[in-house]
Parts: sequence; structure tokens; C-alpha cells
Amino acid sequence: MLKKIPQSLSPELVKVLMEMGHGDEIILADGNFPAASHANQLVHCNGLMIPELLQAILELFTLDTYTKCPVVLMEVATGDNYTPEIWDTYRRILEESEEENINIEQLERFAFYKRSKKAYAIVTTSEKSLYANMILKKGVIVER
Repeated sequence: MLKKIPQSLSPELVKVLMEMGHGDEIILADGNFPAASHANQLVHCNGLMIPELLQAILELFTLDTYTKCPVVLMEVATGDNYTPEIWDTYRRILEESEEENINIEQLERFAFYKRSKKAYAIVTTSEKSLYANMILKKGVIVER
């Protein structure tokens, strides 16, 4: 174990986060996401829910300030009468993170799938909330 690394982050996930460069993207996938068939690298975080994982990742990971929206959510499909309550949780975590750019956009389901195939890694979780999938774009750490 190491100090200051959240216990919910596995050594494999910490390694992936460290390997990622500016502009690389990582998917935090809910339990329904077709992660194995879309991933360049697959990281299993079974037993974890996305809010806990997001909060832990943001302790180590800077969001991109050179893009309009470094956070992308899967848009609710036309005809689905559903409002993802988990999105409010994501917004709260992002606001509390003190990241400079926490703008969020939504991407249509199949466009999200297509983009996920280009992501650096996909992290599988046990998240059961519908439309909980999220893309994070890594930024640059600036010493101040």
C-alpha cells in the first residue's frame, strides 16, 4: 500500500492513469456497458460503483482544460422516459473536485460506443444505474 492513493484504486488502474497522456480518454463503464468488446485496455473494478471511482480518480487525475467538455455522458436514448439521477451525483463530485474545467456534454449512445473504441482504457464497474457511463479526458498537470 501507498499513502494518499485511494484504496478503491487498484494497482492496475493507477498504472493506466499514470500511462495516460494529455488528451487520452478513459471510460468509466456501468455494468451493462459492452466493455470487453470495445476496449483497447480493460480494467476490472468489480464491486465498485462509478461515483466512488470518479471521486478517487479525480484525486490523481487532472481534467483537460484545452477542450470545451472533458466529461462526456451517454445521452438518454430517444423514447426512454428516464432521468439519470446519478448525473446529479457526478456534478456534485466534479464541483467538489476543484478541477478548473468540469463542463459536461452528452453523446448519443452509438456515438458514445464508437468513441469508446478509441479510448485509452475502459474501466468496468458494478454500477447498476442506467446511463451511468462516462468519458474523462485527461489534462495537463501545471505546477503553480
